[in-house]
Amino acid sequence: MPRVKRGVTARARHKKVLDKAKGYYGARSRVFRVANQAVIKAGQYAYRDRRARRREFRALWIVRINAAAREHGLSYSTFINGLKIAEINIDRKVLADIAVRDRAGFAAIAEQVKAKLAA
Repeated sequence: MPRVKRGVTARARHKKVLDKAKGYYGARSRVFRVANQAVIKAGQYAYRDRRARRREFRALWIVRINAAAREHGLSYSTFINGLKIAEINIDRKVLADIAVRDRAGFAAIAEQVKAKLAA
């Protein structure tokens, strides 16, 4: 069986990692062993933060909805409860967008919620 020289394969693997580490500080962008650790850690952070981003956006939407609901004399929890009773199926992302961009539209929704809560 012939001998296998791995120079080409190793170089390709190293190049792939160093390309991912481009822009990192110091040895993290130049030395394979350090760059490899940095790229692995960066991947872990990216994976974790893709999930964290969803939580952060949901929290932002809730804050915006709460602020808009309080302008109409409702707390966030009573507003969301009223939406369920009124059978208005709008998700928090869209509600937050309406609260920020279309105050009249949000006021109309809030009035419907108040009417259902009163009844």
